[in-house]
Amino acid sequence: MEKIFGKKVTDKFNFQGQDKKPSELTHDNNINDIQKFDLYNNGINHMANEKLTDAIRCFELSLRIDPQFVNAWIKKGYTHFHLAEYSIAISCYDNALDLDINNFEAWNLKGLAYYRMNNLLKAIECCEKSIDINHNNGMAWYNLSCYLVLDGSVDDGMEALKRAIEIDISYAKRAVRDRDFENAKAEEGFRRIIEVVVLEAIRQGYDYTGKIIWITGMDKVDVDDALLRLSMKGLVVRKEKKNFFNKEEYFELSKEIVLKVGSFKRSGFMGKSREVSPPVQQLKDISEILSKMRDSVEQGDVQATIGYFDKLINPSLHGSTMIEKFFNEHRDLRLYQNRLKDKGQEYLNSHKSDFIKLMIEIDSKVRGAHFSNNVIDN
Repeated sequence: MEKIFGKKVTDKFNFQGQDKKPSELTHDNNINDIQKFDLYNNGINHMANEKLTDAIRCFELSLRIDPQFVNAWIKKGYTHFHLAEYSIAISCYDNALDLDINNFEAWNLKGLAYYRMNNLLKAIECCEKSIDINHNNGMAWYNLSCYLVLDGSVDDGMEALKRAIEIDISYAKRAVRDRDFENAKAEEGFRRIIEVVVLEAIRQGYDYTGKIIWITGMDKVDVDDALLRLSMKGLVVRKEKKNFFNKEEYFELSKEIVLKVGSFKRSGFMGKSREVSPPVQQLKDISEILSKMRDSVEQGDVQATIGYFDKLINPSLHGSTMIEKFFNEHRDLRLYQNRLKDKGQEYLNSHKSDFIKLMIEIDSKVRGAHFSNNVIDN
């Protein structure tokens, strides 16, 4: 291992070109950068085509050119992971973390390798470090929930899973089919997550039991139980449709839920067209504003950025929705806008990363939390 990952390789390339003139060194560095990225991208392509041995070779060649190429270490580790070479994968992640201790992706993937080695304590530790670095890393929260449940900490696992779903609702659909949660299926928290998945399916127009089973991949028993519970809570309404031979049962969201999260209406030939109800449309508008604001921040356009801030803060526009659903973020937006108005271009240039981070956090919540938070807690 030392000959592959250790000092011998690093030393060989650290001293290349030490007797050359500065102009020659710059030219060589540019060529080396092109070569290392070409090899790295070839490795990614080989991974996509499941040519894992070829991928590893490309990453190793890229690392010979630049032993401090963090992404290449991570991708090399992930390729070894897929070959079930977990110890080598962990060594690669450690190399990446030696170069960038705050790389949350490397911590998360290292935890996944420990999970495959049945070392849950190490897996949990790595996930927690990943989350400490990036609190909005949905995948790390999801992995942490799996490891905690498997380790017997079901309540903590449910809290971690809820956090993952708040970041991205797709984790709810994933969880209900994940065998790692077998020990949690009887828990009230997990049953509510199943209800979230069923409600989301109905919201998207999959209103028959068979359709819900098909789109979610869940067992009929779980779907029927969720529909019964949702009906008893008044969140879902059972209806019947007559045809030539019999009656078919289908389901609709209650008016209360539609007002909170909106719904999709399928219409037209084969039900392909759809309308989005106003509450969801407003959240979609906020997401589009955030995207435009990010562009204006990256371009250093102060006036455009202030204008987008105003659209999210002004109560007559989207401010009321922001206050109701994202109160803390609305407060941060007001603070940034005031400072931007006072200090102008200099403040924007020095706080671009802070602005973009806040926008990503808000957009993540817009896309996920608006539905899951209204349902899981009911």
